[in-house]
Amino acid sequence: MIRPLSTHQSADSSAFTLVSGPARSGKSEWAEHLATISERQVIYIATAREDASDAAWMQRIHAHQLRRPAHWTTVVASEQLAEAIDQHASNCSAPVCLLIDSLGTWVANLIDLDPPTWEARAKQLKHSVLNCPAMVIVVAEEAGWGVIPPTEVGGRFRDRLGALIRQLGIHASASYLVTGGYALNLTQLGTPLAR
Repeated sequence: MIRPLSTHQSADSSAFTLVSGPARSGKSEWAEHLATISERQVIYIATAREDASDAAWMQRIHAHQLRRPAHWTTVVASEQLAEAIDQHASNCSAPVCLLIDSLGTWVANLIDLDPPTWEARAKQLKHSVLNCPAMVIVVAEEAGWGVIPPTEVGGRFRDRLGALIRQLGIHASASYLVTGGYALNLTQLGTPLAR
């Protein structure tokens, strides 16, 4: 059970919120809570690709689906995330909250891109998120806290995701770290690094 936000934790009604944390930390649940209390029309933008051959992965996707309210709209944007943000933010007449889950899966979907192409896609995403007229909540995995990846592709994933989280987080109106059963508002507790 997630406790209601206190007054010093209230979600901004129109800006960008980042929710990050390690695996199984509850970051998606916290992001869903923030979306619910926004009292806006929620468009859930999923980045995961379904893979019927991976039972464990499909079970995780199904668990997320069951937790979401039935009246939320779900959009799958496995690679075209910036385009989905632009499209669904501009096509709605009612106040909207775009909930994106997750940034790490999107990075993984594009992991084979060469560095210049990746940088262009990351720049496009940052522009879409930071200039979106709707409320945006982004869920992201903190991947750099564990064992150093033994493969080149693992290191590339960690570095690209870590850099993107930092580049987005510094612009967030609220940046939450979810760990140990708590959601910590880093924008209130921390000191921002130089942009």
